[in-house]
Amino acid sequence: MRIQLSEALCGFKKTIETLDNRVLVISSRPGEVIKHGDLKCIYNEGMPIYKSPMDRGSLIIQFLVQFPEQHWLPREKLNMLEALLPPREDVMITDEMDQVDLEDFDPSEQTYRNSGGEAYEEDEEGPRTGVQCQTS
Repeated sequence: MRIQLSEALCGFKKTIETLDNRVLVISSRPGEVIKHGDLKCIYNEGMPIYKSPMDRGSLIIQFLVQFPEQHWLPREKLNMLEALLPPREDVMITDEMDQVDLEDFDPSEQTYRNSGGEAYEEDEEGPRTGVQCQTS
C-alpha cells in the first residue's frame, strides 16, 4: 500500500477492498511511524484457510512510503522541518578523511566497468579440465 511520507510520520486512514467486496478502513495508531517496506496485518481478513472456509488468515499489507520530489520545500523552510525531526548524527571530520560528493547513480552508464569480467572470474578462459575416466 502506498502512503505519503506525511502519512507515514503523522498517521493515516485508508480504505482497502477485500476479495468479498467489503471495504475495510485501516488507520495507523497515534505516534506510530510506518517505515518503507514495513509489513502489517489485519487478522481474520485474509484468504480462506484450506478445509476451513469459515476461517480466514491474515491480510498482510506491505507499505511503500512515497517521498516528496526534489526541492518540494523552499530552502528557507528546511530549518523548520529539521527542528521537528530527530537530530542528525554529528560526524567528526579529520584532515585524514577525503570529502566527496554523492551523485545520482545510473546502472546503464556503468556497463563499461563490467566489460572486463567479474572479480571472481578466472583470468584465463577456456575449458576446465578435471579427472576423467579412461576409455579403451
